[in-house]
Amino acid sequence: MVRFLRPLLRGTTYTRLLHLWVPMLMESVWLFIDMSKPWVPALILVPVGLVPAVRVGEGVQARLLLTPGKEEPGISVTPSASWRDRGRTVLWLEVRMLLAVPAMFASVWLPILTYELIRLACGYTNPTSPLLDSARPHWAYGLLALLPLIALYGLVVGLGALATAIARRLLGPSAAERLAALEERTEQLLERTRIARELHDSIGHALTVAVVQAGAARAAGDPEFTDRALGAIEETGRAALADLERVLGVLRESERPASARPTLADAGRLLDSARASGAEVDAEVTGPVAAVPGPVSREGYRILQEALTNVLRHAGTVPVQVRVSVADGTLALEVRNPLPAAIPGPGRGSGLRGIRERAALLGGSARTGPDAGDWRVRAELPLG
Repeated sequence: MVRFLRPLLRGTTYTRLLHLWVPMLMESVWLFIDMSKPWVPALILVPVGLVPAVRVGEGVQARLLLTPGKEEPGISVTPSASWRDRGRTVLWLEVRMLLAVPAMFASVWLPILTYELIRLACGYTNPTSPLLDSARPHWAYGLLALLPLIALYGLVVGLGALATAIARRLLGPSAAERLAALEERTEQLLERTRIARELHDSIGHALTVAVVQAGAARAAGDPEFTDRALGAIEETGRAALADLERVLGVLRESERPASARPTLADAGRLLDSARASGAEVDAEVTGPVAAVPGPVSREGYRILQEALTNVLRHAGTVPVQVRVSVADGTLALEVRNPLPAAIPGPGRGSGLRGIRERAALLGGSARTGPDAGDWRVRAELPLG
């Protein structure tokens, strides 16, 4: 019994009822004008629903009244971007008007019916309800008084749940919106994975070195050794701080939408930054880079950024050749620099893994390693 009555204690039940009532306001105004054509408001809703901004208003209402108190990703609050979205909005307006009719009449006439049954049970005559027009007073009517209220309860709860389900279907995200959300989610997961790798490798390494050096200095008890250990700790700490600042830069950027993230059109600032660090960068860009699709261009920017960062970190200020080309449906990126004294083996380092993972995510490939006396990073990403 308690479970059956629980919806009566929820505010959602009454906000959904209010949502069902709203369309009847327009219908009521029209009935004052012309009662012979009650279908006219439903006809007016067709051109109204074709306005892109109407979908925003309907989405906001549905979120506030049908699913109050929680973020409802199943209901979109963006303008109609296609004729399919406009058609779904029109259909939603018509369905909403259709559901409003039984909700309004039930919420008005069923309580009146209960009131008249109680009056008849108490011996009063002249009921106002047409259903009881010929009824005579009798105590047995009191036993039926709860039936209209139970029917009203079922209609309010049932129609509210039905309106919510239909809203999620007709006002839900379009295919383009779902694709954009999936792209944004992919970007976020990719950046989180990269951040976790960077923090584990750089900060973990720095802390390990610091702990080992500090422990060795304390055990040695030699001022000269202690001085060298402190110098090593300082140098490692500075490098870790630089890595941390770079990772935090990614974090600060993660709140931006995917479409606002840097693309290969912004690659000039990467090259300028590398030159400002002392590297001699020889860059060559061929093909329609500006026409590269957004996801591919954004990942290409990240791959180029990681490749240049690896050059500065492992090889220092050395000559760097950067080649970016777009041809035959493929974006090709290549970064070459003279081999450093300590050659990182293939597969080591989170930066190289990140480059390969980014390329694989888009169905492309990336190769890193020594090549003709240079260290080469080459990635090929399909544009389709």
